[in-house]
Amino acid sequence: MNFQLPFYSLIAIQYLAAVSFILNIDTAVQSASVCLAENEKVIALAVTPSQKDQAAWLHIAVRNILAKQNFTVHQLSAIAISAGPGSYTGLRVGMATAKGLCYALNIPLITINTLQMMAMAAMNCEAHLLCPMIDARRMEVFTAVFDQDGKEIMPPTNMILDEDSFKDLTDKHKLCFFGNGSVKFQTITRSAHAIFANVEANASHMTTLSFQKFDAGFFADIAYVVPNYGKDFHSALKQSL
Repeated sequence: MNFQLPFYSLIAIQYLAAVSFILNIDTAVQSASVCLAENEKVIALAVTPSQKDQAAWLHIAVRNILAKQNFTVHQLSAIAISAGPGSYTGLRVGMATAKGLCYALNIPLITINTLQMMAMAAMNCEAHLLCPMIDARRMEVFTAVFDQDGKEIMPPTNMILDEDSFKDLTDKHKLCFFGNGSVKFQTITRSAHAIFANVEANASHMTTLSFQKFDAGFFADIAYVVPNYGKDFHSALKQSL
């Protein structure tokens, strides 16, 4: 749930008057990353490729990235978090960390859709449209379509892929597909307009999006915001119950 001014107005007025320092956190897909930004300019970035022990790594990474820049948490203007869709565990770790910091520091929380963050990482792809895909088991993916300006062409959705998926778009435009779910589509599509790219998104690709929301005073409600898991949690235990 997001609110614009006058909600959080006292916090917003305090920070909008000065340069903002935003800590961007991503734990949604395969890796975890933390980026410190001045407005939308990247100051420092830390990335771990491992999905294991993200909770332990994340807190140490936040401490280290601030210390190396001679920052303290009290200089932060806001925290931005990639809120999904993505890994159930990763999203919970990231959201809990971001909410805890915001609550303790009394600063705003900003949520960024993970697919939109991924699209920002693919702006150099030579295609008219950008299609991030996150694996959602079997032939299903979380996906969306954006243009080269970041405008949403197809909203985020769950999709079961077949060879005719995106046909209405690929008949007219080149589409760049990327993300860990795109491999499945590459094996079945016959479109000559489908381009597949290896795009590594991380928290540095959140900076423009998070600053835009910060500048507009568009913040999440810390008490009620939850990750966008995209679908119900799946486990062998759940299936057996």
